[in-house]
Amino acid sequence: VYLETYGCQMNVNDTEIAWAILQKNGYARTWDLGEADVILLVTCSVREKAEQAIWNRLRHLKALKARRQQARSPLRIGILGCMAERLKEEILHREKLVDVVAGPDAYRDLPRLLAVAESGQQAANVLLSLDETYADILPVQTSAGGTTAFVSIMRGCDNMCSYCIVPFTRGRERSRPIGSILQEVRMLSDQGVKEVTLLGQNVNSFRDVSEVQFQSAAAPVLSRGFSTVYKAKPGGLRFAHLLDQVSRIDPEMRIRFTSPHPKDFPDEASVLQLIQERHNICKQLHLPAQSGSTRVLEAMRRGYTREAYLELVHHVRESIPGVSLSSDFIAGFCGETEEDHQQTVSLLREVRYNVGFLFAYSMRQKTRAYHRLRDDVPADVKRRRLEELIAVFREEAARANEALVGRTQLVLVEGPSKRSASELCGRNDGNIKVIFPDAEMEDAAGCEALVRAQPGDYVLVKVTSASSQTLKGVPLCRTTLSRSAACR
Repeated sequence: VYLETYGCQMNVNDTEIAWAILQKNGYARTWDLGEADVILLVTCSVREKAEQAIWNRLRHLKALKARRQQARSPLRIGILGCMAERLKEEILHREKLVDVVAGPDAYRDLPRLLAVAESGQQAANVLLSLDETYADILPVQTSAGGTTAFVSIMRGCDNMCSYCIVPFTRGRERSRPIGSILQEVRMLSDQGVKEVTLLGQNVNSFRDVSEVQFQSAAAPVLSRGFSTVYKAKPGGLRFAHLLDQVSRIDPEMRIRFTSPHPKDFPDEASVLQLIQERHNICKQLHLPAQSGSTRVLEAMRRGYTREAYLELVHHVRESIPGVSLSSDFIAGFCGETEEDHQQTVSLLREVRYNVGFLFAYSMRQKTRAYHRLRDDVPADVKRRRLEELIAVFREEAARANEALVGRTQLVLVEGPSKRSASELCGRNDGNIKVIFPDAEMEDAAGCEALVRAQPGDYVLVKVTSASSQTLKGVPLCRTTLSRSAACR
């Protein structure tokens, strides 16, 4: 089997789950397309561009499949994930190229679907589940020996933002039992992984209801000025409890999480307190804004105003000094005026994010926007607004990063820099890329000999220059996460 992944980190995690299932059922994995008997594409539906990449790939695979039918055993092609969920009929009927279609909750069914395909029939399962979390399946890490890993803690989303296809392709929100998450993180720690990112569509609304004694807990409080389209559910162990438990597993392992929703950071939130207190929980938060205009936010059904969002940003910065902030923005949503766009520009300037993910709006079938709103911002206007947002984001991120010049950053080394074999690359606590020379340095543990940093090492780096996306510096010494925290 040959696996190819498109889209977000959730899809990388889905690939690892699918491979774990197939491996147990006797499949061998190949990284050579030419020797594959089965090709599986794990797909994304969030934007039209992502789906177009899959259709283009299928055209390329059509020729490969035709050649194989003449030569030897036939080649089977499968579409997995969000696009399979959204476009099952079209995928099966368009050029009859695809043999297997499996939605995000149907990976356990892959061996059966592939057996049906072996007999020459098309096979599909796109049933969404209310309880599938793959809790008993430990994903097989695709980057063996890596220093970082992603751990899925929940699936689906209940927020129903009007632009978003996720609730329709990944179903309703459900969380993995905490025990199974802790088991996976311990396993990664034993393998030498030094950074884990807890992953979900809406991580901070995590709710483990697997144990009866926790089902009577009160429903959570929302951040001040925030609302939801659904009624908050009582019961279960919440995200703060999970974060607390995960951070205790290995003091030398950094913990991150993505993607949270701003509504789930109330004033008394112990999550913010934990981030501030624990040396191994990164002082970095993703706070997706999507727009800086209250009018557009209402049309998006985000459940907050510009003012409430800014109040939350100030609260976060007071609670976690030096926090690094990232965000998502959509340019050209339905009905967005030039004034709305300028309000987003001014939000970018006011908050000054360290990292940003910015995209032009892409209308998706099934969403509320598709049924209720008009995609009335012309493509060229969307493109111009997106370019403006990116330019402003980069300008402000460069300013934020320049403030770090002359300061020392703790960097987790990931490997050689892509641009130069004589430099190493890693990330600081704020998730900003840091590049420094691969040179001999002292070791803070006190050993006499000079050392060279390896992937998985923590290195203190003095920052000498900065751009909007990268810091450059000189290495001072190799150290540990605990020792570095003790010296602060």
